[in-house]
Amino acid sequence: MAIEPRPEKNKANKPLLDHNIVTVERAAGELRRGLPVVISDGQDVILMQSAELLTDTWIDRFQDLTETPPVIGLTYHRANILRVLPRGGDVALIKLSEHMIEYGAAAMIQSMADPADDLRQPLKGPFHVADQDAGKIHAAGLKLCKIAKLLPAALFSGFIPTEDGPQWTAQKGLLQASASDILEFDHRDGQALRFVTSAKVPLAGAAKTTMVAFRPDDGGTEHFALIIGDPNRHDPVLTRVHSECFTGDLLGSLKCDCGDQLNGAIKHMQDSGGGVLLYLAQEGRGIGLINKLRAYQLQDQGFDTIDANERLGFHADERLFDPAAQMLKILGFDKIRLLTNNPLKVDGLEKCGVTVTQRVPHSFPSNAHNNHYLQTKKKRSGHLLS
Repeated sequence: MAIEPRPEKNKANKPLLDHNIVTVERAAGELRRGLPVVISDGQDVILMQSAELLTDTWIDRFQDLTETPPVIGLTYHRANILRVLPRGGDVALIKLSEHMIEYGAAAMIQSMADPADDLRQPLKGPFHVADQDAGKIHAAGLKLCKIAKLLPAALFSGFIPTEDGPQWTAQKGLLQASASDILEFDHRDGQALRFVTSAKVPLAGAAKTTMVAFRPDDGGTEHFALIIGDPNRHDPVLTRVHSECFTGDLLGSLKCDCGDQLNGAIKHMQDSGGGVLLYLAQEGRGIGLINKLRAYQLQDQGFDTIDANERLGFHADERLFDPAAQMLKILGFDKIRLLTNNPLKVDGLEKCGVTVTQRVPHSFPSNAHNNHYLQTKKKRSGHLLS
């Protein structure tokens, strides 16, 4: 089919890049390099750094830079594993104790963030909740770690005096991002998607296939669509929203059913006269490939797929459907028949303004390696596999 995305009414007067989104992406890049960033929220300004890439040298510099004792921030899920409860909300702040400093604070903090050795060293601590309450600014810091595809744990400074905030940040050569921009990043990044290009890509079993590329104006996350055959735009289009899975889609891993679902969806669409497969850059239910491998390691220790994600500090599912909704809008499809065994996908798409007229069953036989995984999705996530 000819790809004719809905044109922008006045391309010459397109808005400039959303610099708030760009700043958040740059801040995530700083964290991945092991560098601290500054986060602001109205009157509050703090310094933060990823726990995963922390060093003892940086902990010393933290205290020199802000002259206040830093605290460790963990998500509720991870803190619960360590038997530490937040004072309120979804973020627990923990004191950096003399005990941690004595035995190597960076290594201790990294072990608090990474559950790889939880079973080998089950008695970490004792940990003490910080006197201050966690706020929006701390939640934004952990969200920034997720955007950077790092473990959601961080070292936070005390508050920097507001009157010194911008000047202090500039003097130290640090990047500053807004807490609100960080927390709104996923939604705004998804809505910023634009059509880039399309090309015919014949597939085995679906020779009449067109691949469409999407990317935000600011150069952020790229997503793709496969148009199989020639679907009728006037009827609800058969659609599969598929999160990328390097291990299952490309390597043929037997630990999940992603490859079966991808190939099965293409075949189903070909046999049905056409459809749209949205291929989203949300590896590992949104936690990234490296963190998915960490989750696999925990599964080898006996934890199921949901417990593994939560022990890492994530929600069971971190995926978002704004990109899928925007892609369908650009392609001109208003209503869909959704190929899925996950009712939560139906809810997620409808909340983003997509009309789902039918859930089309989409499940495949298990094997010896993924049977427990599929049963967990059925029992704990409500997937309809039969």
